[in-house]
Amino acid sequence: MTTSLRTGRSARAAALSIVTAGALVLSACGSGAGNGGQPPQVQPSGTQPSATGAPVTDPVVVTYAGGLYVLDGTTLQIAADVPLEGFNRVNPAGDDRHVIVSTAAGFRVLDAAGAAFTDVTFPGVKPGHVVRHAGKLVLFTDGTGEVTVLDPRSLGGDGPPATRGYTSAEPHHGVAIELADGTLVTTLGNSETRRGIVVLDADRKELTRNEDCPGVHGEATAQGEAVVVGCENGVLIYKDGAITKVPSPTAYGRIGNQAGTDTSPITLGDYKKDKDAELERPTQISLIDTAAAKVKVVDLPASYSFRSLGRGPQGEGLVLGTDGQIHVVDPVAGAVVRSIPVTGAWQEPLEWQQPRPALFVRGATAYVSDPGTKQIVAIDLTSGAKKATASLPQTPNELSGVTS
Repeated sequence: MTTSLRTGRSARAAALSIVTAGALVLSACGSGAGNGGQPPQVQPSGTQPSATGAPVTDPVVVTYAGGLYVLDGTTLQIAADVPLEGFNRVNPAGDDRHVIVSTAAGFRVLDAAGAAFTDVTFPGVKPGHVVRHAGKLVLFTDGTGEVTVLDPRSLGGDGPPATRGYTSAEPHHGVAIELADGTLVTTLGNSETRRGIVVLDADRKELTRNEDCPGVHGEATAQGEAVVVGCENGVLIYKDGAITKVPSPTAYGRIGNQAGTDTSPITLGDYKKDKDAELERPTQISLIDTAAAKVKVVDLPASYSFRSLGRGPQGEGLVLGTDGQIHVVDPVAGAVVRSIPVTGAWQEPLEWQQPRPALFVRGATAYVSDPGTKQIVAIDLTSGAKKATASLPQTPNELSGVTS
């Protein structure tokens, strides 16, 4: 799960100014990502995957103001420094080589193992969520409402990958996921408001919808392909052909960013209950049980941010707290069972684009960035020991990597 979380009034205003600037830059880019299922554009990227030298081992990618660092996933040493202007976001593509970078020009494909951009770009205004599920990669372009579905294994081919497209009724900050049988679950909304989800079959004919989900944001998939989408007053769960609304325990209980796993029916979500906060620094998380259709709220010893959530190798919930520790949550018991020290204490900045510690989990390793010290740390989740630590020349912001 990847997500751009706009939290609080000032953060939303800051986000609006940035995406508006991005829209001006992108106005000459032509059609948006997906383009009705047409192939993506192949454009000169300025850098090419290296044809010589060994590939980067289990690459990790870190953004900074002005570029990307590609790190060796074992040693955390910098394998490449890739220049890239602007505020950029990174997400796994779903294979063992590539990372998707959301830029002012649209979704760009970074060959992380080759430490360089490919020539493939999925152009579009305000590229947003990137979702991986059932061997499929789904891109949502906020500025056009277009959904692009492709096989991530095709990103390393000789030409642009084949895509399948769908265009939302109205552009909005949304998200979509395609299930194994081709069913598409995608959000409903416009530039002013977001209200629910619609479910379409493989031929994009509507199967069902639910519009009782104000502020719909974020998604996660649990065991049995149960899809959970967050609302300001609970969640919507799509499972076995039906949508179920599960309310929050409080009147206003916003659930947005989530982390799911195919091995558990329970997703881990954030939880905010102060509707009027400029920036709420939550100290509770939500556990959404898709089998029982229930939401449970769990207290944490510290607050956290939208870059703090992950799942461990046994399905355990992971929350990177502002106390500098990874809090391990037993999703069945609904309790914090241990805490792993990683960084010093930190505070979430008011603007969501500003650097703050971020968590990326791959297998039994948790990678944590620390903007305060310009470091990145790799943690063994089994033992809690630090596997590697590296210093970076520039302040790290977003953090991701390949996933298989």
